[in-house]
Amino acid sequence: MIRTLLIRGMIAGLVAGLIGFGFARAFGEPSVARAIAFEEQHEHAQAAHEHEHEQADAATGAAHSHDHGDEELVSRDTQAGLGLLTGVAVFGTALGGLFSLVFAFAYGRLGALRARGTSALLALFGFVSVAIVPFLKYPPNPPAVGNAETIGPRTALFFGMVAISIAAAVFAVWLRRRMAAQHDGWNATLIAAAAYIVVIVVAQVALPRIDEVPADFSASLLWNFRLAAIGIQALIWTTLGLVFGALAARELERPAVRRMAAA
Repeated sequence: MIRTLLIRGMIAGLVAGLIGFGFARAFGEPSVARAIAFEEQHEHAQAAHEHEHEQADAATGAAHSHDHGDEELVSRDTQAGLGLLTGVAVFGTALGGLFSLVFAFAYGRLGALRARGTSALLALFGFVSVAIVPFLKYPPNPPAVGNAETIGPRTALFFGMVAISIAAAVFAVWLRRRMAAQHDGWNATLIAAAAYIVVIVVAQVALPRIDEVPADFSASLLWNFRLAAIGIQALIWTTLGLVFGALAARELERPAVRRMAAA
C-alpha cells in the first residue's frame, strides 16, 4: 500500500510541478528578466566607474588590470526553459513522494476525513508551514538582489525557519489531540493554533533579519517577483492536494465501494 501511494504521490507531484512551471513561465520569468536587466545596468555603470579610475591611475603610473570578460555558463533561454522545467519537475516529484508518506501516516487519524479531505487538509498545512511562514521571515529575492557571499547563511536560515515551522506544526497537532481529551474539539484546535503561532513568533523575532535589497531597486518589481514566487507555491500545493486526493481515493476507497455493491 505504501509503495502504491508513493507512486501516486510522485505522479501528483509531477503534475503539480508541470503546472507550477507554466505559472512560473507566464508570471515569474518577466520579473526575473527585468531584475537581470537591472543587475546588468548596475554592472555596466560600475565597470564604467572603474574604467574612469583606471584611466586616472594610468595617468599617475599606477594602472591596474581588470578582467570583465565573465562568460555565461548556461544561456538565459536554457535557464528560463529547460532548466526551470527540470528544477520545478524534480521539486514537485520529490515533494509528492514526501507528501504521500505523510498522508499514509495521517490517513485515518484526522477524525472522519476520507482520502480527499485528508489530502486537502495536509496540503493546506504544508502550504502554511513550508511556504507561507518561512516566506514571511525570509521572502525570496530576484537575481539582482543579495550578496553572493551570503548565499550560504541565507539558505541555512531559510531552511532553519522551515524546520522550525514543521516542528511547531507537528507539536500543534500532538497538542490538539492531547487537549481534545479535556476540551471540546473547537477549543482544542484554538489552543493548538495559539501554541503554533507563539512558537513561530518567537522564532521569527529571534532569528536574524536579512535585508539586502538595494535602495534604488524597483519596489513594484520586487513585489511582483515575490507575489509570483508565493503564487507558484500555492498552485503546486493546491494541485498536489487535489490530484493526490483523487488518486488516493481510487486506491483506498473504491475496493470498499465494490465490496458494498457486491454485498
